[in-house]
Amino acid sequence: MADDAARARWNEAYRLAEPGQGEPAQVLKENAHLLPPHGTALDFASGIGNNAVFLARHGLSTQAWDISDLAAEKISQYGVATRLSLLGIARDVASSPPDPQSFDVICVAHYLERSLANPLTSALRPGGLLFYQTFTLEVTADYNGPKNPAFRLAPNELLSLFKGMRIIFYRENALLGNVGEGTRNLAMLVAQAT
Repeated sequence: MADDAARARWNEAYRLAEPGQGEPAQVLKENAHLLPPHGTALDFASGIGNNAVFLARHGLSTQAWDISDLAAEKISQYGVATRLSLLGIARDVASSPPDPQSFDVICVAHYLERSLANPLTSALRPGGLLFYQTFTLEVTADYNGPKNPAFRLAPNELLSLFKGMRIIFYRENALLGNVGEGTRNLAMLVAQAT
């Protein structure tokens, strides 16, 4: 089965990784001042959960969803060990999006499934925030993201996917100016549910 193969592949990828050791997504770090002081958060397609750890450290009751049951188990264990409100859940996020109005904050980093834009938007409570960061088609020579262009965004595509939301922050530097400086190969968005 495809899900079993994906789970096995991601379990292997996270076998040696531990939550809290890596950096959270740049869009989350740079815009942490926008986070609410309390509420619920979801790290969607969380991987080893660096975004989830960051959100939990900011006082949010946080769930981390990923197809990797190994990553979910490590995240839950980290939550217990650090006494953070943090729960890892093994879940095929592509086929099981969150319920409507179930989170105050959702973070998605380096994951793209265009058909989930509306379910992610509706999963936010009114006033809730979406932090989204993923790869673009316009890339610099040192690019190391997905090779398949289907997993990369066209110019301004992230804006169009979430056009029904209030855009708070957006960055997509593309190949303008000195490509050796600034954020490249990524589109980043913070949007608020209305």
